[in-house]
Amino acid sequence: MNIGQASKRSGVSQRMIRHYETIGLIPKAARRDSGYRDYDDRDVHTLRFIRRARDLGFPIEEIGRLLALWQDRSRASADVKALATARAQELRRKEEEIRAMRRTLEDLASHCHGDRRPDCPILADLAAEGRGDA
Repeated sequence: MNIGQASKRSGVSQRMIRHYETIGLIPKAARRDSGYRDYDDRDVHTLRFIRRARDLGFPIEEIGRLLALWQDRSRASADVKALATARAQELRRKEEEIRAMRRTLEDLASHCHGDRRPDCPILADLAAEGRGDA
């Protein structure tokens, strides 16, 4: 099948399929005599694996490790579990950061008059020195 068909069947855009090939996440596709990429069901299965891993928040580097573990029938499931557990912890950390950001924004917005006056606690907070990570 061509890249368009593989894209449709896997749910991965053609652009991302090309990108995954370029960075070596997936092997370069076989080429037809015409030069067009040629994919098979196994390639589509791999692309679906990658899409699902991306949907779960795994970065490309970890997806590469997951693919290697998936293809290694002698793997230890503990290795896979360790990656999943670490990813879940990272997502929990990010979730807490996002909640804190939301609370801060809600608090700032609640203190803003939102009228024609120029004073704005939101802008004052953003402009406050000593709060950056720099």
